[in-house]
Amino acid sequence: MLTHTELVELYRELRDEKVLSIYVDGTVTEFSEKNVWRKRLEHQIAEARKSVNGAAKDEEAFKKALALLQGELEEVDRFIPGRGWVGFATPDRLCYAKPVQVPMPDLARWERGIRVAPYVRALKQERVVVTILLDSRRARIFRYQDAELHEPEDLLAETFMGDLSDVNVSKRGTNRSGVRGKTGTDASQTVLEVSEDRLHKKLMEVVTEMVGSRGFLVIGGTPEAVSRAAQEVPKSMAPRVAERPSLRVEMTNAELKPAVEEAASAITQSMQDHLLEDVLNLAGSGGRGSIGKVHTEQALREQRVETLLLSRSFIQADPEYADRCVGTAFEQQAEVEELSNRGAERLDREGDGIAARLRYVIQEGNGASAE
Repeated sequence: MLTHTELVELYRELRDEKVLSIYVDGTVTEFSEKNVWRKRLEHQIAEARKSVNGAAKDEEAFKKALALLQGELEEVDRFIPGRGWVGFATPDRLCYAKPVQVPMPDLARWERGIRVAPYVRALKQERVVVTILLDSRRARIFRYQDAELHEPEDLLAETFMGDLSDVNVSKRGTNRSGVRGKTGTDASQTVLEVSEDRLHKKLMEVVTEMVGSRGFLVIGGTPEAVSRAAQEVPKSMAPRVAERPSLRVEMTNAELKPAVEEAASAITQSMQDHLLEDVLNLAGSGGRGSIGKVHTEQALREQRVETLLLSRSFIQADPEYADRCVGTAFEQQAEVEELSNRGAERLDREGDGIAARLRYVIQEGNGASAE
């Protein structure tokens, strides 16, 4: 699937060309409805055809773009792979055609530039979710992205202690124990603690690099190991971490995947809640925040938007307007977040479904302030 950067680049590359954009909802699961999506798509294509301006040249261009996308969809047998499908084509080339792992609306549009707003919800899948399952001796590391869970690393603590019952124990013939220094039990514990230190040090090096500046981290395993690992997480990563001591080191991929998806959704919801709260507070105090269509649209025109917030219902209610807002945000390299659940409900209630965090505020006298 496209990353945020790739989507922005594609949008800017095609903004002046006529493009056919097709979105297909692939969530049908009943075998009896295996080809229903094709009938829905035919209806959407008929609607898109109405946008042809009547000129023979435009009609021919539409047909060429449609043929390119239909050629890709001919490879689909019965069910759409993933939960949706997205394609963009000009008369001259196929620009993008791939399944996505989130539900998409049924949509076809023939217009200048790609229809970009529906794809925003798919961008969440590009985010890496690293999961570690650990106890005192072992750490398993998993990477989740694009709805796929893999286990690229398996670290083992160096706890090859052997027979520690004789460590630092004298073998002289005597009726006394002859123990000098630490007992065997103490020595065993020391070796284990050293091994845990090595494990955690190596673990956090690997995990921090994998998570990066945008990824999520899920920590599972024994309660003691989870608590220790959480304390060693860099402070900058803390808002992107979920602790799940209910997860077991021995879990299979099939058992772990839904738990990782739930944890990632919880982190996303928490981050969106904090982002919205921050924007609302900034807007209320005259700071770097805007709420509602009027103020946010003005900030978009003035290229002051850092992050655009839209509710899912806002996008669905006025898709053309939402698409213009997203496109304008992409033109100024702004981030775009589609809010759902309680965040979307609050944004609808307090901002009519749209808000933004701004790069700076225009002060009286046309001065700019980053406060």
